[in-house]
Amino acid sequence: MADPATYRPAPGSIPESPGVYRFRDPGGRVIYVGKAKSLRQRLNSYFADFAGLHPRTQTMLTTAASVDWTVVGTEVEALQLEYSWIKEFDPRFNVKYRDDKSYPYLAVTMGDDFPRVQVMRGARRKGTRYFGPYSHAWAIRETVDLLLRVFPVRTCSAGVFKRAGQIGRPCLLGYIDKCSAPCVGRVTPDEHRALAEDFCDFMAGNTGRFIKRLEREMRDAAAVEEYERAARLRDDVQALQRALEKQTVVLGDDTDCDVIALAEDPLEAAVQVFYVRGGRIRGQRGWVVDKVEEATPGELVEQFLLQMYGEATIPREILVPARPPDETALVELLSEQRGSRVDLRVPQRGDKKSLMETVERNAKESLAQHKLRRASDLTTRSRALQEIADALDLDQVPLRIECYDVSHIQGENVVASMVVFEDGLVRKSEYRRFSIRTAEGDVASIYEVICRRFKRYLEERAATGELDAEAEDEAGSEGAGPVAGTPIDPETGRPRKFAYPPNLVVVDGGPAQAAAAQRALDELGIDDVAVCGLAKRLEEVWLPGDDQPVILPRSSEGLYLLQRVRDEAHRFAITYHRTKRSKSLKESVLDQVPGLGPARRQALLRHFGSVKRLREASAEEIREVPGIGRATAEAIVAALNGESPSPAERGV
Repeated sequence: MADPATYRPAPGSIPESPGVYRFRDPGGRVIYVGKAKSLRQRLNSYFADFAGLHPRTQTMLTTAASVDWTVVGTEVEALQLEYSWIKEFDPRFNVKYRDDKSYPYLAVTMGDDFPRVQVMRGARRKGTRYFGPYSHAWAIRETVDLLLRVFPVRTCSAGVFKRAGQIGRPCLLGYIDKCSAPCVGRVTPDEHRALAEDFCDFMAGNTGRFIKRLEREMRDAAAVEEYERAARLRDDVQALQRALEKQTVVLGDDTDCDVIALAEDPLEAAVQVFYVRGGRIRGQRGWVVDKVEEATPGELVEQFLLQMYGEATIPREILVPARPPDETALVELLSEQRGSRVDLRVPQRGDKKSLMETVERNAKESLAQHKLRRASDLTTRSRALQEIADALDLDQVPLRIECYDVSHIQGENVVASMVVFEDGLVRKSEYRRFSIRTAEGDVASIYEVICRRFKRYLEERAATGELDAEAEDEAGSEGAGPVAGTPIDPETGRPRKFAYPPNLVVVDGGPAQAAAAQRALDELGIDDVAVCGLAKRLEEVWLPGDDQPVILPRSSEGLYLLQRVRDEAHRFAITYHRTKRSKSLKESVLDQVPGLGPARRQALLRHFGSVKRLREASAEEIREVPGIGRATAEAIVAALNGESPSPAERGV
C-alpha cells in the first residue's frame, strides 16, 4: 500500500482550471477518473485530511501510486472527457452500472431490401429501427403476433427467406396470411417496405389512423354485404386494440420521456428506467451499481446519465429523482448529443410524480431481489459466515446470529428488537421485541435489552437442568447424574423462547453500543458469545475494547450478511415503535380518570373543543358539562395537572 504523501503534487503545480484527473496504480493502470470545476481544489481535498476521507476513498488513495490531469476549457468538455476515459480505461474504483439482465428490443431492419421484424439484443446496428426495451422476449413476440394480421411483414431469417425463393413456396406464415411473402413475389419490394414503415409508425405511437382506416373499410365492406371481409377487418381492429392494451397509457399522447429512479443502501444502488413514448410505457430496464465511493443521489444520477446516454437515444425529457451537481453542463452536453433541447426535471406533483413513485418502487424491489439472490445461495452464505468468523477471529462460524436495535423518537416510546439469522437465513419465529423500561439513551437501552435477553437464557438453562449438569462436570462428579433437559418445552412441545444462545451478537451502533453489550454479558458470566457493533455511517465493524474498527472489504459477502441482519433488526424495531406510538397517541390522560367513561369523555371534548382548552378550565367550568359532578370534575383537574387522585377519587 502506497503512502499518498509520496505522490502528492507539489504545491502550486495544480491548475485552478476545470479538468479531468486520473489516479494510476504502480503498474500504470488507471484506477479512478474524476472531473472538477477546479482541479486544484478537488485534488487538494484528497491529500489535505486523509483520516477524514471515506474508507473507500482511502483505499483508492493507498492503491494509487500517481495522479495526472488534463485541463479543459469548460465543464461540458470535462464531462465529455470523463465519460471517454471511463469508457476507455474501465477504472476499478469508478461507479459501474451493471445491467441486471440483457433486455430485448423489437427491431425492424429497414436497411435491408426486404425489412425484417425480429427480437434483438446487444449493440445497435445502423439502418435498424428499435422499439423498447421490453422486459421479456415473449412480450415482443405476443405483440408482433397480433400486429402481423394487419402488417404482414417478413419475420424469417436470411436462410429461410433465400430457400423459399429458390423453391418458389413460402413458409407457413405466408399461407396463414401473417406474411406478405415477398420471397415468392406476392408483393413488390416497395409494397413490402410500405408495410414495414406502417408497422414502425404504429409502434412509434401513430396508432389512430390505422384503426380508423380499418374501421372505415369494415363499414364499407358491411355496406356492400361482404360480411366475411368485414369480419376479418373487425378481427384486425381488435388485434390492434389488444396490442395497444399491452402498453399502459400513463401520460399525454405527445409525451416522450425516460423516468429514472434510485434505491440505495450504503454499499449498492439500483436504478430503474421506464421508457415512455407517445404517453405509453414502451419498456423498462434496470441496473445495479456498486458504490465504490460515497456519492449523493444527485452524483449517482449524473454518473448514470453519462454512462446510459453515451450511445443510446436521448429523449426530449428526462425525469430524475434528484438534480445532478453540474446540471447546467450536463443538460448542455445531452442537448448537444441529441441535437435539440433536453429537459432534465424532478417531478413534484401530478401524473409524472405518480409515475416516478412507481418506478422508485420497482427500483426498491430490484435492490431487494438482488440482495436476496445473494443471500439465498448456499455457497455465498457459507462464504459470508466464514468471512465473518475470520474478520472477528471467532473459533467457529456464527451459525446463529442475533442482532439488536433500538428505536425511539426523542426518548419517547423506546423499544428494541431482536432478530435471528440461522445459517445466514432469517428465522422469524425467533424474533423478539422489547419495551425499554429505562429511557436513558441508546447505550443504556442496549445494555438493558442484552441483560433481559440473557437472563431469560440463563433461566431457561436452569429450568432444563443444563446449569446443574455443567456444575457437576466442573466439580468432577462421576456416574450418572441428573439428565439435562432440552430446549423444548414439555408442556407446549415448542422451543422455549430464549433457550438457544447465539454464536454472535450484533448491535446497531459503534464502540459504545458494542461495549455496553459486552458489559452485560460479562456481568451475567456468559463468556462463549461473541459481540460486535455495526456502525451504519461507514459500515464499520467494532469489537468491544478495540480502538480501531474492523474494515471488511466492500465486496465482502460477510459485510453484506451483517448489513442485511442489521437492516432487518432496524425494520423490526421501527415497526414495533410505530405500533406503540400509534397506540399511545390514541390514549388520553382522561382515560385514567376513574368513573369517566367514553360517553362523558366525548361530551367533555365536544364542550371544550380540545384537551388543551379543557386543561385550562376550572372544576366549576367542567361541572357545566351534563353528567359531570363535583368529585369527577376535581379528578379531571388533578389528572390534567399531573396530580395523583385521592383515595376517595379512586374509589378506595
